[in-house]
Amino acid sequence: MKNSEILGLSTEEIVARIGEEKASLTKLKFAHTVSAIENPTRIAKVRKDIARLNTELTKRKAEAKASAESGSASE
Repeated sequence: MKNSEILGLSTEEIVARIGEEKASLTKLKFAHTVSAIENPTRIAKVRKDIARLNTELTKRKAEAKASAESGSASE
């Protein structure tokens, strides 16, 4: 998942996507533990996607907090 795709998602979609990716990561790890999966680099890719999604979510929360604080400070 590219950053441009993540920027196009709403906050709710990002939260849902994080849940999906975490479930996918759990399944991949379990499958890899039981027997070697074809492409083990998929685990790293999913982990990086989760990190990208979490980063964007944190960024949006910080922006929302900053705008709320600046809105109350101007009153």
